[in-house]
Amino acid sequence: MSIYRKFKEGLSKNVLFLGIVSGLTDISSEMLYPVIPVFLTAILKANMEVVGLIEGIAEATASIFKIWGGYLSDKYRKRKPFVVCGYSLSAISKPLMALASSWYFVLFVRFMDRLGKGIRTSPRDALIAASSDNKHWGKAFGFHRAFDTLGAAIGPLAALLLFHFLGESESSYRYIFLIAFIPAVLSIFILRYVKDITLAENVKTQNNVSKKVPLSKEFKIFTVLYFIFSIGNSSDAFLILKTKSLGFSMTEVMLVYFTYNIIYAIISTPAGMIADRIGKIKTFIIGLFIFSAVYFGFGINHSRSVVWLLFALYAFYAALNEGIYKAVISHLTTDENRGAAMGVFQGISGIAVFVASFLAGILWNRVSDTAPFIFGSATAFISAVLIFVWSKWKRIEV
Repeated sequence: MSIYRKFKEGLSKNVLFLGIVSGLTDISSEMLYPVIPVFLTAILKANMEVVGLIEGIAEATASIFKIWGGYLSDKYRKRKPFVVCGYSLSAISKPLMALASSWYFVLFVRFMDRLGKGIRTSPRDALIAASSDNKHWGKAFGFHRAFDTLGAAIGPLAALLLFHFLGESESSYRYIFLIAFIPAVLSIFILRYVKDITLAENVKTQNNVSKKVPLSKEFKIFTVLYFIFSIGNSSDAFLILKTKSLGFSMTEVMLVYFTYNIIYAIISTPAGMIADRIGKIKTFIIGLFIFSAVYFGFGINHSRSVVWLLFALYAFYAALNEGIYKAVISHLTTDENRGAAMGVFQGISGIAVFVASFLAGILWNRVSDTAPFIFGSATAFISAVLIFVWSKWKRIEV
C-alpha cells in the first residue's frame, strides 16, 4: 500500500484524465501513423520526397501553432479551451483520410490533424505542470507520456488486427481511417472531467490580461542546443520505411512498432521518477546518446533481427527524452510564461523536424537510405555533448 501511495503522490485527477485523453487520441493517431507512409507509396504511388514533404509540413504546422497556442493560453489565462479545440480538430481529421485519392489531400488532412496538435499541446503541458507540484514534474509528465504511449502501442495493434481480417487492399486502408475516428471521439468526451486552472492574477493590464514575463536566458540556450538535435530528428516514418525495406511485411512492421510503443509506455513513468531523483538534465542527455546510437544502428544495419533491438532501444530514448524535456522547461520558466515557453520550444524544434524530414527524403533518394540516419546520429551526439558542457559550465541543476 505504501508503494502505491508513493507512486500516486503528485499525480492529480487532471494528470490522470489528460493521460486518458492522450491515450485515446494516440490509439486513433497511431492506428494511422505507420499506415499512412505505406498508403502514400503503395496505393497513391507517391515517392519518398513527397513522404518527407508531407511529414515535414505536418510537423511544422504543429510546431508553429504550438507557439501560438501557448502564447494565447498565457495571455488569456485559460488552458482548457485550447485543449478542447485542438483535440476536436484532430478527431475530425481522422475519417477525412478515407476520402484521399491523391497525396495533396493527404497533405491537407495531415495539416488539419497537426493543426489540432499544435493548438492543444502547449496549453495541455502547462496545465499538467499547474496540476502538479514542481518536485513531481518528472513523474507527472512521465505518467502522462505513459498513457500517451500506451495508446500509441494499442493503435498499431488495432490496425494490425484490422489488416488481418480485412486484408491489405486499398479498401482496408480506408476502413481503418474511418474506424480510427471512434477513440478520437471518446477522448473529447473525457475532456469534460478536466478542470481548468487559471493563472494567478499577480499583475494585470487594463484589459485584464497578464503582463508578459520574458523567457530566461537558460531556457533560450537550452532551446538552441536542442535545435541542433532536432535538425537530424526526422519523422519516424523513415524508420518505418527503412524497416519495410529490409523485407518486413506490413504485419511485421506493425508488430515492431507495437513492441517499441509498449516498451516506451512501460518505462515512461519510471523514467520520470528517475529523472526527479538523479536530475532531469542528466537523464535527458543519456536519452540523446541512446538516440545517436540507435540512428547509427539503423544507418548501418541490414539484419532483420537487429531491427527489433534497435526499436527497443529507441523506446528508452523516447522515455528519457520526450517527457523529460517538458519537466526541464517547467523548471526554466515561471507560471506566467510557461505556456508560451512550451510553445516556443516545441515550435522551434518542430520547425527543425520539418527541415529534418524534408532533408531525410532528399538524402534517401539522392544519396542512400543510410544517409538520413548517419546525419541524425551525428546531430544527436553533438547536441548531447553541448548540453552536457553547458549544464556543467552554468551549473544548471534541474
